[in-house]
Amino acid sequence: MKKILFFLLFGVLLVSCGKKEVKQVSPESKSVMDAFSLAETVKNAFIIKDSITLQKSSTAEGYKDITANSSAYDKVEITFTPRWVDIENNQLHVNISWKSSWVVSGKRTDDRGMAVFLIEGTPMKVAKILRANPFISPKQ
Repeated sequence: MKKILFFLLFGVLLVSCGKKEVKQVSPESKSVMDAFSLAETVKNAFIIKDSITLQKSSTAEGYKDITANSSAYDKVEITFTPRWVDIENNQLHVNISWKSSWVVSGKRTDDRGMAVFLIEGTPMKVAKILRANPFISPKQ
């Protein structure tokens, strides 16, 4: 009888302790992850010169900020490191540290800075780039 009671108690403990609580993702957290993903999408579209994706991912003013680089470039490498996000009035201010390497007419130039992407709307779009714009080629 003791063995049966022991195994029954062991089985109850095993079942009750076996499940981990699944926490739901908060809406703010989901928005932040979507904003980081949007910034990466814009960066990748800029690198391959995909204007259609850039237009879909940004407002008219945001598109102007992204394509403000009127000079032609042979190759560009940009890396983003998301730092933090401020959420206020359905707008996200996404702070991103970036590094870039531009090749223009065979000459390589490196640059870095901290940009703030203003992201708003549903679906999310880049509305403006504040501070150091990573999509503008440095002075040659």
